[in-house]
Amino acid sequence: MKPVILFFALIVSVSAYSQAIVKLPELQEMMNEGQKVKVINFWATWCAPCIKEMPFLERLNKENKDVKVLLVSLDFDLDHDQSKITSFVARKKLNSEVVILDEPDPSKWIDKIDKGWSGTLPATLVMNPVTGKRKLIQGELKNGDLQKIIAEVSQ
Repeated sequence: MKPVILFFALIVSVSAYSQAIVKLPELQEMMNEGQKVKVINFWATWCAPCIKEMPFLERLNKENKDVKVLLVSLDFDLDHDQSKITSFVARKKLNSEVVILDEPDPSKWIDKIDKGWSGTLPATLVMNPVTGKRKLIQGELKNGDLQKIIAEVSQ
């Protein structure tokens, strides 16, 4: 009886961490919806600096309900195995919303996210959909960076 219960718990646990696969128009809609300031982080499971900054993003998601954190996985660019991303999200116990961007050629969509983005990972876009203020950070976030940038775009 115990193995069945453990197996069932594993299925529930993994399914709780499933991610939507989105195309660019859907992502753009998510970025612009609502009134909250958005922190949109572009990352990949193979990117060490991306993983290193995840605790800052998770803490922000937990502590600041006035800000929407969206983690956009770019793993599909190299490998279309969704289970790798799902297991990563479950293993790291990420509570922020995670979506997987399914766009094959970054050179065709990166400038539609931000004209200043070189394609570097990680990249974090902080934007205020009400005022239109936005700031892109290319490279790894440091402790305290997000709070300063959120304050800038919130004014």
